[in-house]
Amino acid sequence: MLQEFKDFIAKGNVMDMAVGIIVGAAFTAIVTSLVDDLINPLIGLFVGGLDFSGLSVGIGEAQFMYGNFITAVINFLIIAFVVFLLVRAVNRIKAAAEKPEDVAPEVETGPSELDVLLEIRDQLKTR
Repeated sequence: MLQEFKDFIAKGNVMDMAVGIIVGAAFTAIVTSLVDDLINPLIGLFVGGLDFSGLSVGIGEAQFMYGNFITAVINFLIIAFVVFLLVRAVNRIKAAAEKPEDVAPEVETGPSELDVLLEIRDQLKTR
């Protein structure tokens, strides 16, 4: 059983997934900082510092903090849009790097040998 576990861990898919999770966690910190420290303050300038987190409604002793939910949804949409822009930029950079720069222009070749022979045959038939 220990050998099976070692084989499982050593497989490329598991290692790739582990690297992806680690890089994803680091990337999450970057995107969260970008949104919290740069984008949200800019949005706050336009909406006049509107804060939804204090909105709530009480039913009996239960307090429903729907303002926190609205804030979480807005933050999610902002983060999703920023990630979309970053992924789009990375994809464009990758596409530009993969595009061969020295592509020979297509040269129009003449008719093939078979085409020439068929044309000669057709001309001989008409005589």
